Amino acid sequence: SIVNGSFPEIKASMFSLIPSLQLLLLSSNSLSNIKEDAFSGLPHLEYLFIEGNKIDAISKYAFRGLRDVTHLSLANNNMKTLPKGLFGDLHSLIELDLRGNLFQCDCESKWLMLWLKRSNATVSDVYCAGPADLKGLLMKDVPDKHAKCISTDFVSHQIINTQSMSADIFFYKEDIYAALPVPDSDSCIIMEWDHIETKFRPFDNITGQSVIGCRSVLINEQSFVIVTQLFNGSRIYKFNQEQNKFTKFQAVEMLNVSKPNDIEVFRIGDEQFFLIVDSSKAGVSTLFRWNDTGFFPHQFLHEWFRDTDAEFFDLDGKAALILTSRSQPPIIYQWNKGNQMFVLYDEIPNMDDMVSVKAFRINNILYLAMAYYIGDSKVLKWTGKNFVEVQGMPSRGAMVLQPFMFKDQHYLVLSSDYSFSQIYRWDKEKQLFIKFREVYVQWPRSFTPLSTGQRDFLFATSFKGKSKVFEHVSVDYS
Repeated sequence: SIVNGSFPEIKASMFSLIPSLQLLLLSSNSLSNIKEDAFSGLPHLEYLFIEGNKIDAISKYAFRGLRDVTHLSLANNNMKTLPKGLFGDLHSLIELDLRGNLFQCDCESKWLMLWLKRSNATVSDVYCAGPADLKGLLMKDVPDKHAKCISTDFVSHQIINTQSMSADIFFYKEDIYAALPVPDSDSCIIMEWDHIETKFRPFDNITGQSVIGCRSVLINEQSFVIVTQLFNGSRIYKFNQEQNKFTKFQAVEMLNVSKPNDIEVFRIGDEQFFLIVDSSKAGVSTLFRWNDTGFFPHQFLHEWFRDTDAEFFDLDGKAALILTSRSQPPIIYQWNKGNQMFVLYDEIPNMDDMVSVKAFRINNILYLAMAYYIGDSKVLKWTGKNFVEVQGMPSRGAMVLQPFMFKDQHYLVLSSDYSFSQIYRWDKEKQLFIKFREVYVQWPRSFTPLSTGQRDFLFATSFKGKSKVFEHVSVDYS
């Protein structure tokens, strides 16, 4: 049977009224699409020739049920790729003609290139039409590019009906917890990771007054949570094993802290510290030190700076601390072992009004990620003498530019109060972060990575909506 016509597509069961067909020739038509089960109802079909058309789309299940087809031709069409598994039902296939198409020898065609190498059918020579470096090469001779066809993605894993300023992930006695400051409910909610359900569930609720910060610290195998409040001071809570909850341990001396904005926890040698960042004009960012009975003020840093964030990091083998500010350039302090104090080391010019700062390393090279609410957030690189800008990222309502690493991939996520938050991935060749994915979180305030077993997650907190957990997954695009 020979069919010549002007129909644009082959729909499901289009020829089922002539079930005795053994040969079907569809040539010189305006066909552009072959739908799922297009040849259903043709159990005796042996020869199928769809040549000289304009086909650029074909369903994965177009040839489903054609177990007796021995000769198939899709020659001289406009196909750039074929769906994986297209020939899965063609158990009797002897000859295949794919000449005269525009096949791109990329990840989407990887399966076809492998199939051509392994198939017992006789296949006409099929050449790559692209990309440029492979143009004119036989598809069956293209080197296996399997590794380059595996990419990653971030998919929604859990939605948490809690508004929060941040999420501090901590590990204690083989369990995983998240501390979430929730100003609207005047509490610090502690959530526990369910290893069976692989989701967070409520564990404890530390009540307070306008709670804006919760950070954990582990000392002598004891778990503590530092809770900062806008009113009525701040508190430290200790985990009570008998009661299976956190109970009040210490009131924090807050005489010089007026408006706490961030808590940075770190160790220098065997000493444990935390810094409360003060964002008011009247307050002072204050360093606290553990003395076996509790945390007490150790050092008052600069005044009148309206600090927004702090980050502790290693600078050429020495302990360092950087503070960003609404009114001043970022200030770098370095730890002085002699007087056991932080001393002013340097400042980063032309970076006023940064709202957050994070330090990270790629191939042991030190970088800073600094978020700017409206303007360009910055990535800076340490040269051995100073930090220099290497990349700017347009920001619209950004409160954080968070670096993290899953497996061997480095990422940055740039938050947005007005649109989608952007995830960037490090390009090793360009030595830059390239826009990769976008995720939506309403008024995001933090993105915290979590790795458990063989799985990786990103905990995103929302100031005015629901917090979300995204899973980092591998995707085979071949």
